[in-house]
Amino acid sequence: MRFNGLQKLDWYIIRKFLVTFFVAIAFLSLIIVIFDISEKIEDFVRKEAPLHEIIFDYYVNFVPYFINMYSPMFVFLTVIFFTSKMTQDSEVVAMLSSGISYHRLMVPYLVSASFIAILSLILGLWILPPANAKRVQFEQKYNSYRKVKMGHDMHYKLEDDHFVYIESFSAYNNTAYNFTLEDMTGGRLQSKITAESAQYDTVSGVWKLRNWFIRDYDEGMGDHIRSGRQMDTTLSLTRDDFFRNRYTIQELNYQELNELIETQKMRGDASVNMSLIEKNNRFSLPFSALILTIIGVALCTKKKRGGMGWNLAAGTALGFSYILFMQFSEMFVITDTLPAGIAIWLPNYLYTVIAIVLYIKAPK
Repeated sequence: MRFNGLQKLDWYIIRKFLVTFFVAIAFLSLIIVIFDISEKIEDFVRKEAPLHEIIFDYYVNFVPYFINMYSPMFVFLTVIFFTSKMTQDSEVVAMLSSGISYHRLMVPYLVSASFIAILSLILGLWILPPANAKRVQFEQKYNSYRKVKMGHDMHYKLEDDHFVYIESFSAYNNTAYNFTLEDMTGGRLQSKITAESAQYDTVSGVWKLRNWFIRDYDEGMGDHIRSGRQMDTTLSLTRDDFFRNRYTIQELNYQELNELIETQKMRGDASVNMSLIEKNNRFSLPFSALILTIIGVALCTKKKRGGMGWNLAAGTALGFSYILFMQFSEMFVITDTLPAGIAIWLPNYLYTVIAIVLYIKAPK
């Protein structure tokens, strides 16, 4: 197949693809916003959320987040819709009859899908993180379902072979209870600090230990005990480290996310799985737009007795099955069944096989 650049017919398909996609996005976003307002209006009124914060801090940042999350399904339904209409109007038959090969017909589809994929990638890596920070901050302030929880039984490894154990941590007063810090430099226990509580000062970044004991061990494991009522110390550990979740991780740009993953791996932090899920999702979601586009074209370029109805039904079922599989694959990472680099990409691996099979059969 010889490619001589985009022709008039290519731009016709690209225009249909992108216009249909963005119109569908705008329409469905409006519906989602209406439902979201109806669900949260009581919280907004009860907590007296200012209108400009509702609009500019929440919904202006919520809509791009929603669009990016479900963009693969929007791409898929867009391809199903306008390609089915072109097929029913015999436009596809006329294109193929004029000497255009099936492979050449795919070019404008892939160009459009690539544009959307690149846009989604830029959003996920650089634009959405600061937008998510404003959205999450608004939700924590005004939405009643966003409760601050306490962490329990947490272990962390800090730099220079220092290990921290905390029985519980409360975000209400930034306090860790039953705090323990062990110095394992040289492969043996050098000292051990225990404290009834350790409160984190968000201004100075200092931990204030109360009712503390320090045991210094010599080579014969004899110990020397010191104690006191209050002591300030600094650690490479902050309040935020105890409450990393799906929402706070979404606030980090790509560089910050990579730095967090390295820190969590060094500490042996179990929440590293959430960070790895987020990192792989930022790449797998845009790539899926190409796969689902090929599947959509392959399904809709042949006239069927059921017309557009059958295509839309099949496309919707496949689109939702992809989203469901994508959510289910995260459980493989959370349960340590598969590495994130494999589990998060499993839907793309499977649907790539489906795309190849359908693409081979479609011209026949």
